[in-house]
Amino acid sequence: MGIPGMSNQNNGQQWLGITEPISLAGPTEEDVNKTHELEKYLQGVGLYESQQEAVGREEVLGRLDQIVKIWVKTISRAKGFNEQLVHEANAKIFTFGSYRLGVHGPGADIDTLCVGPRHATREEDFFGELQKMLSEMDEVTELHPVPDAHVPVMKFKFNGVSVDLLYARLALWVIPEDLDVSQESILQNVDEQTVLSLNGCRVTDQVLRLVPNIQSFRTTLRFMRFWAKRRGVYSNVAGFLGGINLALLVGRICQLYPNALPNMLVSRFFRVYTQWRWPNPVMLCAIEEGSLGLSVWDPRRNPKDRYHLMPIITPAYPCMNSTYNVTTSTLRIMSEEFKRGSEICEAMEASKDDWDTLFEPYPFFEAYKNYLQIDITAQNPDDLRQWKGWVESRLRQLTLKIERYTYGMLQCHPYPGEFSDKSRSFHHCYFMGLQRKQGVPVNEGEQFDIRLTVDEFKHSVNAYTLWKPGMDIHVSHVKRRNIPNFIFPGGVRPSFSSKVTGENKKSLKSRVSGQSQAEKSQGGKAAVLGADDERKRKRLENNNNLRVSKSFVSSSPPNKEVHEDVTPISATSSCSMKLDDSEVNSMGAQKSETPCLKSVDKVPSGDSETNGSAMGNQQVTAPDISNNKEEERLAIEQIMSGPYDAHQALAEEPDEVEEDLGYKNQVEDNGGSVKNNSDSSNSKFAVVEELVIPKETVCSTHSFSNGGLEELEPAELTAPLLCGIPAPVPQRKPLIRLNFTSLGKAVDKSS
Repeated sequence: MGIPGMSNQNNGQQWLGITEPISLAGPTEEDVNKTHELEKYLQGVGLYESQQEAVGREEVLGRLDQIVKIWVKTISRAKGFNEQLVHEANAKIFTFGSYRLGVHGPGADIDTLCVGPRHATREEDFFGELQKMLSEMDEVTELHPVPDAHVPVMKFKFNGVSVDLLYARLALWVIPEDLDVSQESILQNVDEQTVLSLNGCRVTDQVLRLVPNIQSFRTTLRFMRFWAKRRGVYSNVAGFLGGINLALLVGRICQLYPNALPNMLVSRFFRVYTQWRWPNPVMLCAIEEGSLGLSVWDPRRNPKDRYHLMPIITPAYPCMNSTYNVTTSTLRIMSEEFKRGSEICEAMEASKDDWDTLFEPYPFFEAYKNYLQIDITAQNPDDLRQWKGWVESRLRQLTLKIERYTYGMLQCHPYPGEFSDKSRSFHHCYFMGLQRKQGVPVNEGEQFDIRLTVDEFKHSVNAYTLWKPGMDIHVSHVKRRNIPNFIFPGGVRPSFSSKVTGENKKSLKSRVSGQSQAEKSQGGKAAVLGADDERKRKRLENNNNLRVSKSFVSSSPPNKEVHEDVTPISATSSCSMKLDDSEVNSMGAQKSETPCLKSVDKVPSGDSETNGSAMGNQQVTAPDISNNKEEERLAIEQIMSGPYDAHQALAEEPDEVEEDLGYKNQVEDNGGSVKNNSDSSNSKFAVVEELVIPKETVCSTHSFSNGGLEELEPAELTAPLLCGIPAPVPQRKPLIRLNFTSLGKAVDKSS
């Protein structure tokens, strides 16, 4: 049958992937040197584990394999098997994820899979006898079984090494020591949890088979994982990219440039995915129907698949979309980050930038003026661990609900991680940045009413079937200046300067210079930039910021310059902020001058003058079908004209598709669940900035730094925005300084 994913060109040459490569060019001497620099950079930032730690991991895996072999013999004897069958009874440990791919870093956990025979059950034996054995071992600490997860897992530390252990119960009486989990027959007569548990190993092994150069793949993937974490787009549960998603994206780039070194692969990663037209899927091989009748990803037949915005398809049967969590907002953010990376790589190829700029951390808490803060608490560590996992799996629903019920006019940016206030027991909190979509008309006194949305989300979360007393959740609206101090390193709030950072100075200077040249060529009145004309230079920078930021509101949050309010906040102005152009300007500038996306399935196809690099002209060591950027752009367009080219993601995800895939014990949302809540119609609320949310949610302990006082407008109920048309707003009244405890009940005008 040959290697899966291997195809033939017309001239008889073979290549990996569903299309022929974009470029067969080999590395130049400059590529070799820059790749060495890249590897040194990764070593310098501590992405490689020490030899001692590597040996320690191998010892843990060996010890774990011995334990499961003892375990399966113990339960076989307990079930009355004769000594011959007990002697033959076997179980095996497999690895997958970052460890199996060879891109794990110091302190990373090991994703492992225990494969056992048909008589070793998951509920009684794996989460029973094996869990008991582990709990009695001194080497095992922090044991946390999660049997109710969509993919049941047992988490623990073994000699200080974090381990995530899954279980696959095969339809075999004896597990052979040379078992090959990549064979399709292994999926026969097994339950859904086993299929999902096996999927990690099967996908990981298939990825390694489908890349032309494993070492180049590993270095590039290690690079991209570090980049994604620094830029805040590494979190599958939050709707961004997880480890397997990045592995598939990098693997496809390796197929398209099979002879390239990591330096070029990084540049092409950003260039290709800047031009990619989502929801065209990324696939390492053709989707196989298989012989077992398992459902595979196909938007032409499966209605749920039509709502996927950024399909990245796993290469092992049954092929699935690994990025079902991506939302409109997170896709917008990632697309902007791809474009930013492409521009920086182009500047680096011209020796005008460096790796530090590409890896500059995303300034999330400087990027917005408005945030949602979600606080959760519990009574003990175990309850908090369970509550945390459940809430994290539902946070995506809050983003979806806000986008849906404001018709995309209020955009969310979830922060991929949590914080803890050490002064509070058993506490975690999460943040979401909020901003108005570009082009939404701003009317006097207009507000976004998201009270019912927040109530509906809380109602869904509180319906957790394993809920226990003490498990609580609060949703608060906070402004940038009132972000709690405990989220900052050392608990010290940094002084946000209104001046541009080093990266911004570079990018602004290049953009302004380019603008000046363009205006000169068109007979414009651009000012000449020079050291002696500082006033004009600043004016040009400011004008450029204004122009760029207007096109930025509906793409990603600003990742460059951040302006903090520099004027004193008066008693009458602290709550009068509007999500208009002036706010956007204060939120920062963005490199991109591309008009905002009108729909997520129309990612810009790129410009041959701005999305490429000078690399193609230097590659002369091998035949190259891409002699310039325009030909490369056309090649990328051709790649996307496959069997799913006509697939267009639907604008909204229906309630029946909103099922959380992180937990089995979940409650289906229906849009009217909150309306039946007797507390939702008469709950106290506050109007803060433009957001109207329940008063109870605003009164979080750490929402404000002014002792619970905030400039509030009188309690007026604003109807939700429908079809993009703002609801009538009563005449604006003077701002009143109120204490939260004095707020009256809201008047339900719908009754």
